[in-house]
Amino acid sequence: MENNKKFVRYSDADLAEFKEIIEAKIEKAREELIYAKEQLIELNEENDPSKLGDFESGSTHSEREYLSQIMERQQKFIRSLEHALRRIANKTYGVCVVTGELIDKRRLKLVPHTTMCINAKQS
Repeated sequence: MENNKKFVRYSDADLAEFKEIIEAKIEKAREELIYAKEQLIELNEENDPSKLGDFESGSTHSEREYLSQIMERQQKFIRSLEHALRRIANKTYGVCVVTGELIDKRRLKLVPHTTMCINAKQS
């Protein structure tokens, strides 16, 4: 009994191109994460809770929460991009986990951490 399934994947040249895109996005995301951390530290140092009135206290709390959300989102994005780099290393990058087909290159360039093609994502 023969197995007629053909393993589909992007070429090494394509994978190298995607790797460059992903590494650049990781670098930018890390810079944004560092900036958010610095902003949070600065906010904490500038605002002595004993000196703030009700309005300032609420505003500071909202800003802290916002910065924390940004940091969490950036950390998740970086992890997703790092997982994409691992898929590149094992040559499974760009293969839809649902259909087994190649994900369109344009989609991968826009959302390089995706694991699903548009059809799988929409269903």
